[in-house]
Amino acid sequence: MQIDIFTQVIVPVVGGLGIFMLGLEFMSNGIQNLAVNKMRALLAKIAGTPVKGVMAGTFITGIIQSSTAMTVMVVGLVNAGVIGLRPAISVIMGANIGTTLGNGLIALPLGPLGLFLAGIFALLHIFAKTDKVKNIALACMGFALIFYGLNLMTGGLRPLRNMPEVMGVISALKADTYLNLLYCVLIAAGITAMIHSSSATIGIVMGLGAAGILDWKTAVAFSLGADLGTTITSWMASLNLSKNAKRAAYAHISFNIIGVAVTIPLFFVSMDVLTWVMQWFGGDPGIAVVKDGKETFPLIPVAIGLYSTFFNIFNTVLLFPFVGVFERVLLKVGASPSDDIEDYSQPRYLVKAEDHAQAVHAIQRETGRYLEAARLFLDIARGVPDAPDKIEEHYAAIDILNRDIRAYTSGMFTPDMHYARADLVASLIEEEDYTASLGETLYQIARRVERQPFGETGRAIVDTVIDQVADAMRAIITIDQLNPPVAAEAEPRLPKLLELRERCLRLGAELPWVERGAILALLGSAERAYFLIERIDAERRSVSREVSASAARSRGAEGFGSLAVVPA
Repeated sequence: MQIDIFTQVIVPVVGGLGIFMLGLEFMSNGIQNLAVNKMRALLAKIAGTPVKGVMAGTFITGIIQSSTAMTVMVVGLVNAGVIGLRPAISVIMGANIGTTLGNGLIALPLGPLGLFLAGIFALLHIFAKTDKVKNIALACMGFALIFYGLNLMTGGLRPLRNMPEVMGVISALKADTYLNLLYCVLIAAGITAMIHSSSATIGIVMGLGAAGILDWKTAVAFSLGADLGTTITSWMASLNLSKNAKRAAYAHISFNIIGVAVTIPLFFVSMDVLTWVMQWFGGDPGIAVVKDGKETFPLIPVAIGLYSTFFNIFNTVLLFPFVGVFERVLLKVGASPSDDIEDYSQPRYLVKAEDHAQAVHAIQRETGRYLEAARLFLDIARGVPDAPDKIEEHYAAIDILNRDIRAYTSGMFTPDMHYARADLVASLIEEEDYTASLGETLYQIARRVERQPFGETGRAIVDTVIDQVADAMRAIITIDQLNPPVAAEAEPRLPKLLELRERCLRLGAELPWVERGAILALLGSAERAYFLIERIDAERRSVSREVSASAARSRGAEGFGSLAVVPA
């Protein structure tokens, strides 16, 4: 049968890849826009520890029967800031086990179902009246498109299985030496990378083995390569995502590579063990059974399934004790001052507190950290080399941090709380609201500067505005300073903004109209920043942040000591 490479291979592969990547972004954005704290708390119960992560990955992947889709989802959740790197590593370990538990589902028509569900959720997203429903529909639509995109790519590459050139390479190999074994593993990895499904590759190998095209040891070697090749999809999914999302994909890749590297030297010994184990499953897989005058090898698929399951369980048991080591090593991968200064999406000081004094101190330190992160927007606007280079990603990170701070502070309220203590908590929440508004304003400043190129004249005015805002920020950073180096009042700073406005309006052709409009908007943002800085300082002075140790101890047990307000 003649195969049209363009229409049957290239078109569905490219189209499927685009839909796959779009689905991943939709799912990540939908999750990001939902109640991130609730999602994070829910996932903490499922995969909050490495052991639970392995169990969750095994169970969920066992249901959906796609370690590729599961790993892609984990990468998306890490990118959205919902789960951390360590739980993600353990979930990926479990996903490799789960995918071996039901190879009979590999023929399930998830692709057409994914397109159908994507259409339903797309309509729901368009006609929904509330943001919550829209975000849920967006996340579900992305999830469905992931399956449909994978299905398109698989279908586009499936015709290659009918090409004699491809199948000839497969059947000509025999895993009888370590060199040939390595060839088999690499070829199977390449095929799986194209098909984007280790289960599909193993299904093909089972068919080839049962038909006698491959001897049983070679078929098992191909299944080993399938586990290696499936890592390519998670790597592709992470290309345009955050640093931690890339690290989750690298964890998947390194996990499987190490497992294969350890298993290859033990391959022929493991074949002897597998031959012995197969006595309980029907006998020697290499012995043919004649049916209707044709020789078949029905035990080869059984041997492949057993070995694939054993390999992934062995790999998980071998590497599970080193989850912490994986995390520490991966955190150093790709680290650079420009894009990996600090993960501001993860709270540093919001630990379980024994009393109000400790909790208030933790909130103040974390709020100060938020303001430090918000000030980085000014470095972005200046073009400082070591500033974050992805402004949207940095904004999403500090938005998550601000939600955590507010959730932690709100958790301090108790029904029997004294008025003075409740007044302090309320004041902290109000301060956090003002700091969030300030972070939003600084983000707008950086975004305007980033989007609008300025000439020499316009850039000089922009730099002056940024310097003045940065100087005003010194009044509230650091958060616990008794005598700030500058005053927080906005009124004395406004004349300088007025001077810049008049200068901007008096410039003629030296300042193009589009730059003039951007600068005027920038001046408005600077004015809002001044008033927010003044309001933050006033809020701090309105209610004392000091909690006496005796008061904290006297009400610790009934007021806050037993309350666990710990962000995931």
